[in-house]
This record gives sequence, C-alpha cells and structure tokens, in this order.
Amino acid sequence: MKILNFGSVNIDHVYSVEHFVRPGETMSSLSYSRFSGGKGANQSIALAKAGANVFHAGKICSDGIWLKENLKKCGVRTDFLKVGDVPTGHAVIQVSKSGENSIVLYGGANQDIDENFASSVIAKFSRNDFILVQNEINKIPSIMEKAHRKGMKIVFNPAPMNKQVRSYPLKLVDVFVLNEIEGADLTGKKGFQNVLAEMKRKYPRALTIMTLGSKGVAYIDDGRTVFVPAVKVKPVDTTAAGDTFIGYFLAGISKGASTDDAISLACRAAAVCVTRKGAADSIPKMCEVRKTALASLIRLR
Repeated sequence: MKILNFGSVNIDHVYSVEHFVRPGETMSSLSYSRFSGGKGANQSIALAKAGANVFHAGKICSDGIWLKENLKKCGVRTDFLKVGDVPTGHAVIQVSKSGENSIVLYGGANQDIDENFASSVIAKFSRNDFILVQNEINKIPSIMEKAHRKGMKIVFNPAPMNKQVRSYPLKLVDVFVLNEIEGADLTGKKGFQNVLAEMKRKYPRALTIMTLGSKGVAYIDDGRTVFVPAVKVKPVDTTAAGDTFIGYFLAGISKGASTDDAISLACRAAAVCVTRKGAADSIPKMCEVRKTALASLIRLR
C-alpha cells in the first residue's frame, strides 16, 4: 500500500533565544541553525523512517534542491516533488530555553500548486492508497476531492489552522489528526472530550486523533473516549513532535496495526524527537524507537 503526502517543503531558519521576541523588542539569538523542514516534508521523513512506502508531492525552487536530496536520503520517494520558479517556502523559528517554539511561515513554492499538477500526481495512485494533507499548501479542497474520487483514504492534519479550513470538504476526510488549539478552532468547543464529541457528531465516519502535548493522545472509539498517556522525557525542542507522531501513526495503520498500537508507537517516536534539536533532523528511525521501548521495559523490571 502506498502513501502520498501532498505537502509543504521548507527551509527552516532556527534561532535559539532566551524568550520569544516581544513587540518592539530587538534581541540577539543564542545560536542559529538551518534545517530541512515544512510539516509536509517532516511527516514524509517520519513515514519513511517508520518504514512506510511514502511519496512526497509538492513544489520547491532551485534554492531547495538540497531539501529534495535530503528527502531521498531519508527514504522518501520524490518522483512528484517539482522544481519551479517560485522561491522555496521557509520558516523563521524561535526556540526558547524551555523547548517551546514560535514559527513564522513564508509559503513560497508551497502556494504554487495548480490543478493540472494535482491531477497528474493523484492519477498515479490507486483506490485505498492513503493521501496525507496538511494546511501549508494551496489547492487543498481540490486535492481532497480528486483523492476521494480516486477512492483514496484521506488523512488531514489542519495545521496551521486558519478560517479557510472550515470551508474545505471535511466530510471526505477519513482520519483527522489535530491538537487542542486546532480542535477548539474547528469545533468551537473547549476541552478534548468536548472537541472529540463534536468532531464525531459533525464527521461520524471519520476517526479523530487529538494530540495533547505532554499529556498524551485521545480519540473516540465505539462511543468511549480512549486516552493514551505520553512518554515522559525532558524536552529540548518540540518543533517536529507532532509531525513525528503523525508519520509514525499513519505508517502503523497503513500496515494494519490497531489504532491503540499505532498511537503508542507514535507517542514513543515523538518522545524521542523532542529530546533533539531541529525539525526533520530530530525525527528518529524505527530502530531507535524500538531501542527506547526495550530500554523502558528493562527499567520497569
């Protein structure tokens, strides 16, 4: 089974800071690094490192050729990553001493997807293949509709959340993966139980997975709320934690794992991710995730 990730590819400019810059403030950074990033690329890398058969579709410019090579090196198929004339998207990321992040995005080539390109990519996939979409590219409604007509299973991560998301054809989505802020914005409800209940009411055929940061993950199954606790670690940088979770979760269910097992694996992968700096570079390989799981079992004994 194939997974198509139609998503963003960014150059991440990461600045370590004492605290997030306040309005009117000028502040020197503690350090600077450049990484491969973008929610789409991060999730493709997580999928590949989890052992999935993943193809990344999107656009970059000549300044982002190194990003395409990085995806290939990580095991992602880049047949549908097109090089155009619009500058590659980028992000300016502040990372505080506590490990939290603040991000400003420039869409660039990520906002240059056209109908013909989307159609030509989706034509290469089959019924019951998965398509993963975030909210950092344009033409998302059209991509969802084309994938639905093809019979693909649609997984949607509404990040970053904005008002346009509510106008997307969300009833076509098979799996939502969202955090507390995205859930509240999408439903108008507060508290993960209320958000999950409203998502189930509005989209009864979809599975909604809600990430709760350091608390864990929750979802509704057969009318009951299931909670999976997070693995406790000391965070260094949370930038790609959610992307790592999504990649490992989707890799799991695409291989036939149960929702619980896929979430547990994804939580452990995200826990390894936050102990490292960077975005794509912080995503662990499956062997590293299994090693930490084994180490935990040994400690429990």
